[in-house]
Amino acid sequence: MATERQRQQRELEEIRRSFLEVGTKVGSLFEPAKPNGNGDEQRPTPAPVALPPPEGRPTWTLAVLALACLVLGVGLGFLVRGPSGPTGPTPTSIVTHTVPKAVPVAPAACLETARRADILIDLYTRNIRDNRLTLALKSYTLASQACRKEASP
Repeated sequence: MATERQRQQRELEEIRRSFLEVGTKVGSLFEPAKPNGNGDEQRPTPAPVALPPPEGRPTWTLAVLALACLVLGVGLGFLVRGPSGPTGPTPTSIVTHTVPKAVPVAPAACLETARRADILIDLYTRNIRDNRLTLALKSYTLASQACRKEASP
């Protein structure tokens, strides 16, 4: 554990030394940390930067200008679109009544096909793979053909 920590310290020192060399070669604006005699690092403190006072209009005038633009936009939108209110029925509206159609009843052969399909699915889900599955598949196929014949116009 101590050797691992010492190795990490050495790698850290090498990285710091390489940054110091690169910083002095390039003449960077960011000065690397310079080690003191006691092992601490002394970083240069940046000089405070004085910001110029803000120029232009005060912020309250910008707020008033934004509010005026909002009111103008809403007003123009109201004029272009017009008042939106509930409109009553027009006297020329046409009322149509729909007559429900008769619900067709499934033929008996189709109901038998559905019953045989349920049996077939039950055999598949119970993983029964013997002669019963073959017979159920044949009877389902015959019932579905009969359903198609009865249901076709």
